[in-house]
Amino acid sequence: MRFTLILPFLALPALADVESTITEHILPGYVALAQATDNLASDAAADCTPEAVRPGFQAAYDAWISVSHIQFGPIEDQALSLAMSFWPDPKDSTGKALGRLAAAKDPIVDDAGQWADVSAAAQGFTALERMLYEPQEDADYACRLTQVIATGLADKSAAILEDWPAFADLMRDAENERFQCVEEVQRTLFTALSTGLEFLHDQRLGRPLGTFDRPRPRRAEARRSERSLRHVQLSLASLEALATTMFDGDLTDTIAAFSDARTRAEALGDPALQGVAHPAQRFKVEVLQQAVRAVQIAVINDIGAPLGITAGFNSLDGD
Repeated sequence: MRFTLILPFLALPALADVESTITEHILPGYVALAQATDNLASDAAADCTPEAVRPGFQAAYDAWISVSHIQFGPIEDQALSLAMSFWPDPKDSTGKALGRLAAAKDPIVDDAGQWADVSAAAQGFTALERMLYEPQEDADYACRLTQVIATGLADKSAAILEDWPAFADLMRDAENERFQCVEEVQRTLFTALSTGLEFLHDQRLGRPLGTFDRPRPRRAEARRSERSLRHVQLSLASLEALATTMFDGDLTDTIAAFSDARTRAEALGDPALQGVAHPAQRFKVEVLQQAVRAVQIAVINDIGAPLGITAGFNSLDGD
């Protein structure tokens, strides 16, 4: 299936930054996600073995992480965020949900139409990672479960994409039931940027770091597929893209801060962030986390202040 959006050119000077974000960042990101998950579902349908599905999974997961900071709009309206990726998962809800399905050999895996009714913890990328990177006792049931999760991801991604053009028009108009003025749209975009950075700092890096006396390497996102560091890198790239499309003022400090964080991430050489348990490697992750904090501060000063937006970073208190 080919996904294409027809994006009209609208000369709206007052919304130039919003229009750029919509057409250059948000919509292409969701097109890429829909296409990648559609390919993933096709791959799983053709050959459901982990070795055959993993390449499509990797590509689709990349597409999701690259747009996952856009948590407003159709994904919020359809309440699909957790069903796309159930993480953090401190109670191992994903493992428990998949275990219950497998133990009962629940036939719901054969009904893609009913699959949305199961626990969100069993539906998304984190669940599919378990199927592809952990041993499975029942190969036949694991195959069917892999296929329905992949199909579900494709269906959800397509549904989100289908609703985005209409929501984009609401953002452009900025005088409707969702947005009363352009400032509300700008605030929504800035919230996505600031929240994405906070999630990167507190969750993607903070959870595996834990404390010096009690590091938590098993809490790293996507550690089974050794994608933890890749998610950090993809997040930095996509958040920088959001920052540079949503604001056309002086971003010298923000761009420099992003560049420093990216350089430190690239030099880390720890795909699953398991080195947090070792002092020397842990120090490098802590320095990367500090670099993300510098990005947060630069974004507040370079974008938030000129737009008259207060970020409300509770996690910055006391720093």
